Amino acid sequence: MAKTAAERQANYRARRSEGEGEKRLNTWINSSSYLALERLALHCNFTKKELLERLIISADSVVIKTLAENSPERDNYLKGKS
Repeated sequence: MAKTAAERQANYRARRSEGEGEKRLNTWINSSSYLALERLALHCNFTKKELLERLIISADSVVIKTLAENSPERDNYLKGKS
């Protein structure tokens, strides 16, 4: 018997999450942000995924550089605490 679209999607997500070191992100953003993401990705010749990953890592690096090494603030940031 053929699988439904939902079954195929569930199988894909299960395979995708196995050992690839990736997390699924599903969110809504406003239209102007989405259009900007599309423009930037096209301009930089990146996929939207690649561009988001680069922007996030870049912003994270900027914050880390502002925190003193071995400080409680840096430790809390790296642990995901405020």
